[in-house]
Amino acid sequence: MSGTGENKPVVAAFDFDGTLTRRETLLPFLLHTLGAARVARAALMLAPTLAGYGLRLIRNDLAKQQVFVRCLGGMRMDELRRQGERFAALRLPGLMREEAMQRLAWHKRQGHRCVVISASLDLYIRPWAIRAGFDDVLATHLETRADGTTTGRLAGDNCYGIEKVKRLEALLGARDGYTLYAYGDSRGDKELLSGADHAYYRYFPNQL
Repeated sequence: MSGTGENKPVVAAFDFDGTLTRRETLLPFLLHTLGAARVARAALMLAPTLAGYGLRLIRNDLAKQQVFVRCLGGMRMDELRRQGERFAALRLPGLMREEAMQRLAWHKRQGHRCVVISASLDLYIRPWAIRAGFDDVLATHLETRADGTTTGRLAGDNCYGIEKVKRLEALLGARDGYTLYAYGDSRGDKELLSGADHAYYRYFPNQL
């Protein structure tokens, strides 16, 4: 990794939904995996949860987990991984922001370590990010039973808010050991952005 100033390594951390992409990706993934009819039935059952989340009466992680339990609970993880690979290959490229991909390319040319850090599912973020040239992927995981199916519950904490900072520190060590560029677009990125040396909220600087 290249250094700046004090010759520290440089890390570029990108949020995914709304930062690298033009829109949220969970609903498109569910539609891709389950089909419109099953998603519509689940949405009816989840209406109180979704309304509570919209009114900020239900936490992000709790609302998300209820969605996953209802929609994905009982499915085999190997099938979900296959669907994630297909979604990453077929759908995600068309959802990317051109300016975000240009910024990623700039960081890669500088030799910076590039990290996706997202509350979205690693099922589809990881295969896309590896192809895009990211070095690391920090994302939300589903709990897996011994029989290979998922409960739909989260395995560990939702990668949101302060959890993004914790995950990055667990990966890279103490924050003062590297220079951090951070890119985000929502309140879930607040803590990550506030601790960055170079923070960009809902915009990308001109290429250098």
